[in-house]
Amino acid sequence: MTAYITRRVLVSIPLLLLLSAVSFVATRAVSSPEAGIRTNPRVSAEDIVRYREQLGLDDSATEQYLRWLGNTLRGDLGTSLVSNREVWPQLSSALWNTLILGVTAVAFSFVIGLGIGVFSAIRRYTSFDYAATGFAFFGLSMPSFWFAIMLQLLFGVYLVDWLGLDGPLLFTAGAKTPGTDGFDLLDRARHLALPALVLAVQLIAVYSRFMRASMLEVVGADYIRTARATGASERKVIGRHAMRNAMIPVTTQLASDVGAIFGGLIVTETVFQWPGMGPLFLDALQSGDYQVILPWLMITAIAVIMFNLLADLTYGILDPRIRHD
Repeated sequence: MTAYITRRVLVSIPLLLLLSAVSFVATRAVSSPEAGIRTNPRVSAEDIVRYREQLGLDDSATEQYLRWLGNTLRGDLGTSLVSNREVWPQLSSALWNTLILGVTAVAFSFVIGLGIGVFSAIRRYTSFDYAATGFAFFGLSMPSFWFAIMLQLLFGVYLVDWLGLDGPLLFTAGAKTPGTDGFDLLDRARHLALPALVLAVQLIAVYSRFMRASMLEVVGADYIRTARATGASERKVIGRHAMRNAMIPVTTQLASDVGAIFGGLIVTETVFQWPGMGPLFLDALQSGDYQVILPWLMITAIAVIMFNLLADLTYGILDPRIRHD
């Protein structure tokens, strides 16, 4: 397995280098760091020339890319072109907030979705199965931004009015109450609940449908019939044999979801004003701040590659017939 991991890591290095070059070219093509100052009537042409010289924008694209790559490999992500603050503190804060939201929603959804999928497969064509299928179709087809706005109206306006409350039970914006000192678990949970629910509804639908379809394929396999013939209890057959093999496709989806989380949950974070990677990327893109955009792209790419590798390794744990030589 060590040799397999080493090969995958070595293959990922040229892939990341190629991705960094493509990202650099694409980012510089669609964003202009001097666009903001050009709109200022007090900025003269000489000021713009000095600004370009300070950023090295007059150098060739190759020189700019190699300079940026060298600084990044040394751990120097530079400073934001807009705020003039160091990039890494901004990225680390946004990444931490995104992970709190994303991991909470994915973990909750994975457990609930697996349970619904397994029970639907075991009790297929029952009222529970039909209800779970209907919920899944509803969750998959419902726009997340619409659901987020509906929850904001329900908890931020209607329930407060109907119940005569001084404030909402669950907060509809931000990650914490302004002025809160330190870490308040209850306050953070009240801010986290609604955006996590928006994410969870769609994820539960996805995981439950994957698990149901996979379980239906597995329960008819020969080794399941053999396990039942040995006298093993139904719970043992389902839990130890059927679920273990049925989780392989779901693991692939889980790895993709967790890897994508690192890039930010743009729609949900924007609607709920959650200070994560999504709004950070949008703000940087609109202002042409490539010093923030490029590290954001690389963090996302590394996370996707890493979690796909973890998914491949997990296959061997779930199914011993899969070997990584």
